[in-house]
Amino acid sequence: MTATRIPDKFHFKIGEVSRILGVKPYVLRFWETEFRITPAKNRSQHRVYKRQEVETLLEIKRLLYEERFTIEGARAKLKEQVKLELAENPYRATLRQVRKDLTRIKALLE
Repeated sequence: MTATRIPDKFHFKIGEVSRILGVKPYVLRFWETEFRITPAKNRSQHRVYKRQEVETLLEIKRLLYEERFTIEGARAKLKEQVKLELAENPYRATLRQVRKDLTRIKALLE
């Protein structure tokens, strides 16, 4: 299968995401609930997806349609992928230290 190309922009309406993924908008709304994806709402209260959310939705579609995972299996696989990405992050220790420092500063200010 050919790779799906995401247009070079930061925000996408549900209709655009539907066309990019080749699924109906109700499928996207269902996946939002199952995979805890929360697109922002614009002034008109329409869903607006960030590029990263579109990439996640593409991965969900791949896992469900190509790899034939169940919803539960796809959810577990995504969680596993996130853990691997975090483990490979070279700044993880630094971020952990910054978090501790910010917690201490917050405690001092309270």
